[in-house]
Amino acid sequence: MINLGTEDNKREIKVGAALEEGVKKKIFQLLQEYSDIFAWSYEDMPGLDPHIEEHRIPTRPECPPVRQKLRRTRPDMALKIKGEVQKQIDAGFLMTVEYLEWVANIVPVPKKDGKVRMCVDYRDLNKASLKDNFPLPHIDVLVDNTAQCKVFSFMDGFSGYNQIKMSPKDREKTSFITPWGTFCCKAMPFGLINAGATYQRGMTTLFHDMIHKEVEVYVDDMIIKSSDEEQHVEYLAKMFERLRKYKLRLNPNKCNSTAMF
Repeated sequence: MINLGTEDNKREIKVGAALEEGVKKKIFQLLQEYSDIFAWSYEDMPGLDPHIEEHRIPTRPECPPVRQKLRRTRPDMALKIKGEVQKQIDAGFLMTVEYLEWVANIVPVPKKDGKVRMCVDYRDLNKASLKDNFPLPHIDVLVDNTAQCKVFSFMDGFSGYNQIKMSPKDREKTSFITPWGTFCCKAMPFGLINAGATYQRGMTTLFHDMIHKEVEVYVDDMIIKSSDEEQHVEYLAKMFERLRKYKLRLNPNKCNSTAMF
């Protein structure tokens, strides 16, 4: 474990113990230099540059908008929903809206720790949405493309889908109702039919010249691969610079570099 923060505010990330000491030092220096490409909270996440990708929701003209009525919610669950909504407003993911054509309901899903996962019932919107046929990669092709490599860095986007911004003209289609008001998404939410395709297109655009060479990408999962450790440091530096330039942030808890023998 490498601490990129302080003793009082630890920001740790994993580096494989099997790597050569000289390479581990170079990776440590690289991680310190590019510590801003990791997010430890929503506040560390500015969102992917919309010139790379933003999410749109084209709908079929024959499908009229649907306004779902507010469903009954237990008072204790309503308070938890309020807390989750406030967190997402503070992070810049949501905004309040009025006089809407599309309105969906919250579907609260209790977690084991007593908190609640705030899902949205986008079934009506998904039925009316045009299908985005941008393809996801074949897993077996990705495996074949990494089989001859010896050094890998596994990376994962922090709160992946929320890093893609919604197109301003389509934000209000993501609106949902709560006992505390009506809100819409400024960042792409989970549950939309084309969210995975939009994310994959964004990653393909971002790493178009690196895919199948230095990197393999499947939605928000990324693998940097190389045949030797010195080469791997160069690939990491190239990847980190790209992430910094276009403001994509990684989840440090799901990132790791390792050597295979």
